Amino acid sequence: MAASSTLCPKLSASAAGGFASSFNCRSDPSGNHHQTRPGRFSSSSRVNSVGVHGSFLTGGGGYGMSSSLILRFPPNFVRQLSNKARRNCSNIGVAQIVAAKWSDNSSTGSAAAAANAAAAASPAVPAVEESVELIAGANGPVVDGLDGKGDVQDLTNKLTYGSFLSSDGSIAVHAGERLGRGIVTDAITTPVVNTSAYFFKKTAELIDFKEKRHVSFEYGRYGNPTTAVVEEKISALEGAESTLIMASGMCASTVLLMALVPAGGHLVTTTDCYRKTRIFIETMLPKMGITATVIDPADIESLKNALNEKNVSLFFTESPTNPFLRCVDIELVSKLCHEKGALVCIDGTFATPLNQKALALGADLILHSATKFIGGHNDVLAGCISGSMKLVSEIRNLHHVLGGALNPNAAYLIIRGMKTLHLRVQQQNSTGLRMAELLEAHPKISHVYYPGLKSHPEHDIAKKQMSGFGGVVSFEVDGDLETTIKFVDALRIPYIAPSFGGCESIVDQPAIMSYWDLPRAEREKYGIRDNLVRFSFGVEDFNDLKDDVLQALAAI
Repeated sequence: MAASSTLCPKLSASAAGGFASSFNCRSDPSGNHHQTRPGRFSSSSRVNSVGVHGSFLTGGGGYGMSSSLILRFPPNFVRQLSNKARRNCSNIGVAQIVAAKWSDNSSTGSAAAAANAAAAASPAVPAVEESVELIAGANGPVVDGLDGKGDVQDLTNKLTYGSFLSSDGSIAVHAGERLGRGIVTDAITTPVVNTSAYFFKKTAELIDFKEKRHVSFEYGRYGNPTTAVVEEKISALEGAESTLIMASGMCASTVLLMALVPAGGHLVTTTDCYRKTRIFIETMLPKMGITATVIDPADIESLKNALNEKNVSLFFTESPTNPFLRCVDIELVSKLCHEKGALVCIDGTFATPLNQKALALGADLILHSATKFIGGHNDVLAGCISGSMKLVSEIRNLHHVLGGALNPNAAYLIIRGMKTLHLRVQQQNSTGLRMAELLEAHPKISHVYYPGLKSHPEHDIAKKQMSGFGGVVSFEVDGDLETTIKFVDALRIPYIAPSFGGCESIVDQPAIMSYWDLPRAEREKYGIRDNLVRFSFGVEDFNDLKDDVLQALAAI
C-alpha cells in the first residue's frame, strides 16, 4: 500500500509500545514531501521496503518504488480487522494497531482484548445493535458468521427493521445495509464485490460449507455479497422471507414459470400482459406439455371454471397490467386459488413495492422487473422474485442451473436506485394522476387508461389495494397512426424508447415499439390500436411536462 507522508500515523506513547516494529514508514522518492499535520502524522522514520506480502512473496516490498513512503502491515491484517474493532475506532491508525496486535501476539491476545484495547485508545463511538460478535478462533480472531473469511457474514437477517423504521422510504434506504449487511465495511455505500469464485482456506472448511456448518459463497452464479444486499433490501420492502434477484425481469418470469408449473401442468394468466411473457407462455411452455387458460383480468367466473376443470398449478398475472393498467383483485383470486391448491404470482412492476403489497394481500410470490421503478435510472437490467423461503428456494435451484445471474455492478446500481425509490414514486404518482386527469379532459384524447381514474374498470379494486397508482399513463389519441406519430414526435421532454419507470420520461406507441411485426388486424386482437400511446412520466417538474404535452397536442 503506497502513500504519501501524510498517511503515516503517529502512534501515541501508550499505543506504540509493542507495535513500533510492525508499523514503519519512509519518505516519498519523488521528493514531493507533503507538509504533515502537527501532532498527527510524521515522516521522520525510514525503513526498508518490505511490503504487505513480504513474508511469503519475494521482492514484495519494492514494486518499483524502492524509497516510497509506505505502511508496513502485518500479513492478512485486513481479514483480521474485525467489524467490532473498527466500529470502536475513530482513527484508522488505531484500528491498524489492533490488527497488528492480533497478528503479532495471536498466541497471547484474544479478539475481545484487542477490541477493548482499541476502545481504550480512542473514544468509543456509540454503535447500533450488533449483528455479529467477535470470537477467538484457532487461526486468530474471526467474526461470528464470517468464519474467518472476513468479507462474508451470515446472510440471514437477524434484525427487524420495523422496530425502528416506520416507513417504506426509510426501509428502502437502510434495509440490508445499515444493519445486517453481508459485507464487513465501514463504508456507507455497499462495495461491489467483483469476483467469479470464492476460496476456502482448507478442505475441512469446504466440507463444513457443503454440510451447512460454515456460511460463505462458493461460485458467482450462486450468489454474491453485493447482490445479497439487494435481495435483503427488496425482501424488507415486500415483507418476504426471501428474494431472488436475476439478470432481467424476463429471466425472472421464465425461470419462475418453469420451476413452479410441472411438465404437463396448467396455468391461468390474463389477456393483457407484457408481450414477451405471452410469447413464452404460448410458444415455449407447450413444448414442455404445459397449457394455459387466458382470462380477462376481471373475469372471476372464468377463473373459477378453470380452477374447477383443470389441475391448475399457478395463477400468473400482472397487476396493473401492461399496457392497459388493468388490475386483478389480489385478495379474492388468492383465496380462490388457494382453495384449489394453486399458487398465485403477481407481477407488480407497474405498482412497485411501495404502491402495492401483493404478499400481504394473499399472493404467494411477487415479481418485478427491477429495470423499471426499482432501479429507476434507465441504466440497469434486473428482475426479482420475493416470497416464502420454500418457494423462492425452489426457483433459486433452477436459476442456479440456468445461470441468469445478476452482475454485482448491476446490483450496486439497483441498491443506489432504491435509496430514492420513495421520492421518485411519490413524484411519479402525483404526476401520473394529474396528467391522466388532464388528458381525459382534453378533446384530442379519446380514451385514458389509468387505475387512479374513476373511469377505469378496476378503479375500486385499485383504490382498495394500492396506495398510489404509478407514473405510467396509457391513452389513445383521437386520430390514426400518422396523427399519433405527429403527436409523439412533437414532444420535447420524453425519449421515444421502450421501458418505463426511470427518472427520465419515456413515450412510445406500442403498435410500433412492441407489435410492429404483426399486421394491424393481429395487433388489434390484443387491443393494440395504432393511436395507443404509453407515457412513463419521470421525475421532471409537473408543469414542464404538462406544457410539453399540451403543445404537442396543439400540433396535431
